Amino acid sequence: MTAIRQHDALAQAYDGITAVVAGLDDAALQRPTRCRGWLIADLLFHVLCDAQRALVALASPAAGPADVDDVSYWRAFTPGGNDEASLKHAWWARRSAAAFERPSGVVRLWTDTAPAAARAAAADPDGYVTTQRHVLRVPDFLATLTTEAVIHHLDLVVDLPDAARPAAAPTRVAVATVDVLLSDEAVRPTGWDDREYLLKATGRLPLTDRDRRELGEAAGWFPLLG
Repeated sequence: MTAIRQHDALAQAYDGITAVVAGLDDAALQRPTRCRGWLIADLLFHVLCDAQRALVALASPAAGPADVDDVSYWRAFTPGGNDEASLKHAWWARRSAAAFERPSGVVRLWTDTAPAAARAAAADPDGYVTTQRHVLRVPDFLATLTTEAVIHHLDLVVDLPDAARPAAAPTRVAVATVDVLLSDEAVRPTGWDDREYLLKATGRLPLTDRDRRELGEAAGWFPLLG
């Protein structure tokens, strides 16, 4: 996917999240998500931190070369590999979201920040950025943001059955990431659509006995992404 299309995919991913949360009142923003212990407002704050991180990284270009790409970046985040750090972050995000006078305050900050991050993403597609102690090409950085946004969009709507799901372009970015993590030695079960694939690849949904038969040895690699 070209850099400009990566920018478009990120913009669509963030627009999709905005479409979910913009019409929710304070009560609805306190509905549960797929992320253990997080309400919608808590999870939105977490994604807001990604958009803020994007603004900082894109405004602070780095010298190359890259040390990771859009797939190997995720290998540093081994699912379940640092439960203590994950729990600390989860608690911090909850307290930070709760510090707003009302849950809708997180939405207002998101709707200011996400479009700005998407616009900044169009700058210097041939450049490099540094984030979380890694250096990435800008297109690869945008792909990591898009993948996370798509997965968390699916997390946000677990208790919102009428909410729109992620758009096709950002979903393709997330699926491409998981495809490479799964490797060429295995393929996803034929009955999985993209959403089920992403939810099972990230441990949001458990593998069934049939899934394990179809995946064979590769079933032991799940979850592929935390």
